[in-house]
Amino acid sequence: MTAVEVWTPVCALTDLIPGRGAAALLENHEQVAIFRSTGDEVYALSNIDPFSGAAVLSRGIVGDVRGVPVVASPMHKQRFDLRTGACLDAPGVTVAVHPVRVEDGRILVGSP
Repeated sequence: MTAVEVWTPVCALTDLIPGRGAAALLENHEQVAIFRSTGDEVYALSNIDPFSGAAVLSRGIVGDVRGVPVVASPMHKQRFDLRTGACLDAPGVTVAVHPVRVEDGRILVGSP
């Protein structure tokens, strides 16, 4: 993984509804989808659906497939592992994953 150059504060942890996503714009102008699990884990992926090219993953359905936290794209329902960005339905297809940290109740997303 590339070293983090910039940490962008995106919102308070309490701003995210568990089991839902939200879109954010990083300082490098990249769109990310931020997700908060029902167990309070936070994940960040590229917001761009690789199958449609639309910036919609933040609106996807968050769930679990055999212990793997996933988001299903609202376009064609492909499921992406929130930890790795790997598509469970199309081997070899991935979306970018961004490092996330929570400091003083605020979510920060890293970018190179």
